[in-house]
Amino acid sequence: MFAGHKSFILASLPMALAYLMGCGAPAYPPPPKWTVENPNAPASAPKRVAQAPARATTSASSLDSLQSGRSTATPASSPLKDAFFGFDRYELSDAARAALKANAEWLKANPSARVQIEGHCDERGAEDYNMALGAKRAQAAMDFIATLGIPKDRLSTVSYGEEIPSCKEHVESCWEKNRRARFVIMPARPTS
Repeated sequence: MFAGHKSFILASLPMALAYLMGCGAPAYPPPPKWTVENPNAPASAPKRVAQAPARATTSASSLDSLQSGRSTATPASSPLKDAFFGFDRYELSDAARAALKANAEWLKANPSARVQIEGHCDERGAEDYNMALGAKRAQAAMDFIATLGIPKDRLSTVSYGEEIPSCKEHVESCWEKNRRARFVIMPARPTS
């Protein structure tokens, strides 16, 4: 077994244990619906249904998705978007900053939400190098989000390096999808 695989397995154990102990369950039930009726409307008038305010729900980490056989790509329906990086880079591009600003706005609107920022790389480069590069990407995203007013105690980072790609083809168009900082909404902390 390669040394990189051992470190990946050891780094994955706490998350796997937390998942098995039930920490992967959504922190909130789906938002309730309620009926808004107009007392002056005729009896045959349709009732309007309004949605309750959105609540932060948990999302699956890349590791959880991989273990359950689901896609490790961020779903299009996710309120938080990935920030992408250039080859062998961890500096934020204008496009990455725009995605992070949108994520910060969502986090401001959902003050109880906590996120884990995953750092990912494409398959090129040594495993150890890519783990370090993924960590730098996640840290760069976290630092930028913090400058936008999001407290760092709501943010955490993890690096998966090249181990959990969202795209598995061996071409540039696929590799650029794997060079990312991915945001995962975490379960709410228990209150005592």
